[in-house]
Amino acid sequence: MQKEEGLVLRAQQHDQEAFAQLYEAYFDKIYRYVTFKLGNEMEAEDITQQVFLNTLQSISSFKWKGVPFSAWLFRIAHNQVVDYLRKKKRATVPLDESLPASDDNPQQLAEHKLDIERLLSATRRLTEAQREVISLRFTSELPIAEVARVMGKSQGAVKALQHSAIVALRQALAVTEDETR
Repeated sequence: MQKEEGLVLRAQQHDQEAFAQLYEAYFDKIYRYVTFKLGNEMEAEDITQQVFLNTLQSISSFKWKGVPFSAWLFRIAHNQVVDYLRKKKRATVPLDESLPASDDNPQQLAEHKLDIERLLSATRRLTEAQREVISLRFTSELPIAEVARVMGKSQGAVKALQHSAIVALRQALAVTEDETR
């Protein structure tokens, strides 16, 4: 945390090396978060770049108030995604199914695609808060404490949301599995 605080302070003083280190430390996590929210890798790259441009422009306004820098960064990412979706006037966006396959086996590719479709169908049945927790915890790999800070909730509330989301996903996946039989 002290190293991060030092980097942020240096970046606030226009130290390009410090900002580059922050960029390297958080780019992948922010990109995964945005990709999960948008479902499109190309759009996620653009939005992620915009997140870091906005961060560079407004880093001087960041103040340490017991909230880690990453929580502030994820809030910027969340706002960018919301703004983007408002402009596109879409409520849901399909997941980009061009994920790399482990091999070229057509049966495995078809099963993988079916699994993605089932997962998408199941996540649509979650509440927005549940989707947000799943995205931050498992896509961006953030610890519960950090998810709580990003979402402005207690750790207990995040744990409860995560639990209810996983239970709901299991139920939804069981329903979609029964429907495909």
